[in-house]
Amino acid sequence: MPTLTQLKKDLNKLADRKQAAILSRFFKTGPGAYGEGDVFLGIKVPEQRKAAGKYADLSLADTQKLLKSKIHEHRLVALLILVKKFKKGGEKLRAEIFKAYLKNTRYINNWDLVDLSAPNIVGRHLLDKSRQILYKLVRSKSLWGRRIAVLATFSFIRENDFRDSLRLSEILLKDEHDLIHKATGWMLREIGKRDQAVLERFLRKYYQVMPRTMLRYAIEKFDEKKRKFYLGK
Repeated sequence: MPTLTQLKKDLNKLADRKQAAILSRFFKTGPGAYGEGDVFLGIKVPEQRKAAGKYADLSLADTQKLLKSKIHEHRLVALLILVKKFKKGGEKLRAEIFKAYLKNTRYINNWDLVDLSAPNIVGRHLLDKSRQILYKLVRSKSLWGRRIAVLATFSFIRENDFRDSLRLSEILLKDEHDLIHKATGWMLREIGKRDQAVLERFLRKYYQVMPRTMLRYAIEKFDEKKRKFYLGK
């Protein structure tokens, strides 16, 4: 049976100080930045995925303990393990993982942690259920709660269900954080890749009031003439 102690030892062996310094700058860990105080070992994502695969049978309790670590890679590996468990699990286990995820959102506190987990746990769980929790999260004071809400809808978009993505995007039009502008624009772009007419209906209604970054992300796949039209207005 895999143990939490052994997993941490394996991750420590992969630590790289130079890479840790690079990641600390990349994920904005300085004072006042969105990732302030985050601690990195300096492990690249493919290695973390390997570790998650090796320790996929770690107990749910120990996985939650790992998720509460101050070390970024510990938290990401914990989330990758939860994603694996969710994918293979039955309805009961999936419900437990979903509940554990929402209970521990304070530790899902950087954009990579959200992006690699929210669609695959929150989104997948809510495919055939009430999505009201997303409307609570999207109004959260927490940047990461809001990002979880919008990224969770990626799973709906993949099923050509755009309703909640569009509604959440409307709510987030006045959000002040660039990371939310990017995430929302990304989801709008994904809608456009599947149905450009749906995206353009949204844009015609809101493009004049959308944050510039959100708009740029949303229209990234448009032809040059159409991009210039929306940006020029």
